[in-house]
Amino acid sequence: MISQRLSSRLLLIGAVLVIAGVLAVTVSPKAITSAQGSDADWQTIAEQRGLTEADLRAAVMTYTPSGVMDEYVMFASAGQGGQVLAIGLPSMRLLRLIAVFAPEPWQGYGYGTGNEVLEQGFIDGQEILWGDTHHPALSETNGEYDGQWLFIGDKANGRVAVIDLRDFETKQIVHNPAFLNDHGGTFVTPNTEYIVEGGQYGLPLGGDYAPIEEYQNAYSGMITFWKFDREAGRIDYSQSFAMELPPYWQDLCDAGKGVSEGWVFCNSFNAEMATGGIEKGNPPFEAGVSRGAVDYLHIINLKAAEAVFQAGGAVDVRGFSVIPLETVIENNLLYLAPEPRSPHGADVTPRGDFISVGGKLDPHVSVYSFHKIQDAVAAGPTEKDVFGVPVLALESVLEAQVELGLGPLHTVYDDQGYAYTSLFLDSAVARWSIGAEGYRPQDGWQLISKIPVQYNVGHLAAAEGDTMSPDGRFLVALNKWSVDRFLSTGPLLPQNLQLIDVTRPGDQMQILYDMPITGAEPHYAQIIKADKLKAWEVYPEVGWNPITQSVDPNAVIQGTEGVTRDGKNVTVRMTAVRSHMTPEHIEIEEGDHVTWTITNVERARDATHGFAIPFYNINLSIEPGETITFEFEAKRPGVFSFYCTEFCSALHLEMMGYMMVQPK
Repeated sequence: MISQRLSSRLLLIGAVLVIAGVLAVTVSPKAITSAQGSDADWQTIAEQRGLTEADLRAAVMTYTPSGVMDEYVMFASAGQGGQVLAIGLPSMRLLRLIAVFAPEPWQGYGYGTGNEVLEQGFIDGQEILWGDTHHPALSETNGEYDGQWLFIGDKANGRVAVIDLRDFETKQIVHNPAFLNDHGGTFVTPNTEYIVEGGQYGLPLGGDYAPIEEYQNAYSGMITFWKFDREAGRIDYSQSFAMELPPYWQDLCDAGKGVSEGWVFCNSFNAEMATGGIEKGNPPFEAGVSRGAVDYLHIINLKAAEAVFQAGGAVDVRGFSVIPLETVIENNLLYLAPEPRSPHGADVTPRGDFISVGGKLDPHVSVYSFHKIQDAVAAGPTEKDVFGVPVLALESVLEAQVELGLGPLHTVYDDQGYAYTSLFLDSAVARWSIGAEGYRPQDGWQLISKIPVQYNVGHLAAAEGDTMSPDGRFLVALNKWSVDRFLSTGPLLPQNLQLIDVTRPGDQMQILYDMPITGAEPHYAQIIKADKLKAWEVYPEVGWNPITQSVDPNAVIQGTEGVTRDGKNVTVRMTAVRSHMTPEHIEIEEGDHVTWTITNVERARDATHGFAIPFYNINLSIEPGETITFEFEAKRPGVFSFYCTEFCSALHLEMMGYMMVQPK
């Protein structure tokens, strides 16, 4: 007992020593000022700030001293910002914004470098410089995150990007020309053979025109399987394919694992095939798509679909391979099962034996058994939908329904046999027990507890949560609203990411930290152990090209710098090192086409140099060892000072030069 009291005392003392600036607590400014500005002892400071023992525990759980690294990294989408966020846990510090679908000036992405990657995402020559990122997916080996690659989808334009986690940079963007939007991706198969990209709203194949009155016959759903070549680190477009689905609105997907490996599960809404048209006096979409009692869980046999594709069963749609719905049905690639209407989440348990589906308009989470699905398939479905897709009877595949509360959405899992489901309308997270063998059969299928969050939680992320062996420990609620959580900066409010401790049993979950996200709405996230990430400290060799991940043949070696001319084509070869660039004078003529290569010859960690030229929209970040090449037309004569944008040394301001463009 004495030892326990001593441990509690030490915990409390440790917490208050670091509490100032750690917690986001609602107290008066006067109290904070007086406490921080006095020599009061920690008890007085805690009392003045209105801190409880729970606050102090939260501080100890999250405080990460300077120089101490986080245990986990959470990769979260950045919504309509088009990027990805890397956030440390438990500190909840933003470590990196990864530029993906939108230009990002700090990294020079789209301002002289990264342009070739962004251009991969242009559609039919249309420049697209933003995206709506939703579901990041870490690469997996044997059902476990391996820390090598990260994938992210763009709901707005139906694109998928590949990010190399050696340098946290985007290497590839692909687009399926047969479809223009997605939502149910990205998720990977257990060995990253495929990246799953589910569709969203029904569209005519290829984005062709068809009147809305012909919706049922002329519109389709879609799911795409991008083949990933791990050795090349790229999606293999030629070995990728899609499946045409009925024109229901496919939603979130998840890849099977363990016993269900080789299958994919997607929920859907709008089984009613409502077409809206409020301006014509028709029921609006939100009424039409939720009119029916059920929607459909899509159960897809990926292994069989792959065999059909390889046997030539796909057709060409704008240059992409698509298995038509008729072929899908003939080859038993797709089964449907009723699910609660307007669901938003189809989440596979760690062993792959169950799929949890939350219905936004149903207070239950419905749990489907993969074994029962297999038995129902083997028995032969007796029902079909209007397109001829076999429908498995609900009672033949349903394992349990657990009443949780209002607006259940997404479910994640821990290592103790618990599941956690976001409750959008309740603004809460529900913890419930999986009452099956290998989980918590002693508890049965039941709600254990709820914890309120602020506010309107959508997605959840759990530590190692989409793997076959979740860690438990931490859960993050990705809340859509913050309302009164943070100091007001105007009508546009941040979203609120809340870190939750799930280590304690029963109803003892605790919110540890509130983190405002001010870029755009994070939709989904995955959390990986930090020690699985093997990011480079500097590029492996001087002259490194991050796109090819090899030494660039045009890399500039010290002593070979200079300016050469071939007619109106000018080549500039430059090196950067603290605290100068060589050469410092660049003399060209109006109308020249300039190809400019810069190599950062530094080998010290964090010795990054920037490079900016006014007027010409050039702004670069050149990491240690990196080589960058950019091109532009010398349209405007004059004198332009270029300089290093990174404060790299005491003589940083002197690291500059002049580009002199002589008039014609």
